Amino acid sequence: MEFSILLSLYCKESPLALDECFLSIWQDQSVQPSQIILVLDGDIGIELHQIIDSWSLKIGEVLKVIPLPKNVGLGQALNEGLKHCSNEWVFRMDTDDICKPDRFEKQIAFIKENPDVVLFSGQILEFDHDPKQANVLKEVPILHDDIVKFAQKRSPFNHMTVAYKKSVIDKVGGYQHHLYMEDYNLWLRVIGAGYKVGNHPNVLLYARVGNGMHARRKGLEYIKSEKQLLDLKKKLKLQSPIYANLLFLGRSAMRLLPANLLGKIYNTFLRKKTQK
Repeated sequence: MEFSILLSLYCKESPLALDECFLSIWQDQSVQPSQIILVLDGDIGIELHQIIDSWSLKIGEVLKVIPLPKNVGLGQALNEGLKHCSNEWVFRMDTDDICKPDRFEKQIAFIKENPDVVLFSGQILEFDHDPKQANVLKEVPILHDDIVKFAQKRSPFNHMTVAYKKSVIDKVGGYQHHLYMEDYNLWLRVIGAGYKVGNHPNVLLYARVGNGMHARRKGLEYIKSEKQLLDLKKKLKLQSPIYANLLFLGRSAMRLLPANLLGKIYNTFLRKKTQK
């Protein structure tokens, strides 16, 4: 089965992380993609270009680089990249994460076993710096009905492992501007349109979260984003207005907590330690 990989790269990425990402996508992967679309979200600098050039020599026309004249943000960059994806199935990937060697093989099998599913992701293990120390599981539900319920409270997919049908994403309007939550916004619109979704039960990827990333998800800008999420849920009628408002208040209150306390909540209640 042919499929495209879609990535967006910006200037703050580590050249080493980008190289490790490509190794996991291509050299270390049991099934290689037929196309890799890499969007350059603005100027990325010489060192990142050198990594891209080296991989272009290795894999040739499989890699297609789409440079953007300025930084437009993840959502708009992915929309531009989708225009260049020549396959119906598109697999997402972040440029600092590492796929397990059988990620694509497992996702292809999932697609064949679930022909009515148009969007799904997989489980991930998070790490700060060393992927060998990835032991924090970010788990998402497997079945459609459980995903719909979960989506009322939290994003039900791990974006960096998502696979979706390009035609469906185009039909619901693609990624839309929603600060820090472009992916969650899109998943809600897919679910709200009545499409069948799912998730793979296995860990498919090691995700680099960086030191204190979760703890930094706070402040007024995040609360504004939470309000936009509330309005979308009401528009799509995915949950009762009363419950949606209560959830908004709870999520917004978390955004006002001190960074160290917010980080502890993420690590204690929203993630769990495990063994690979």
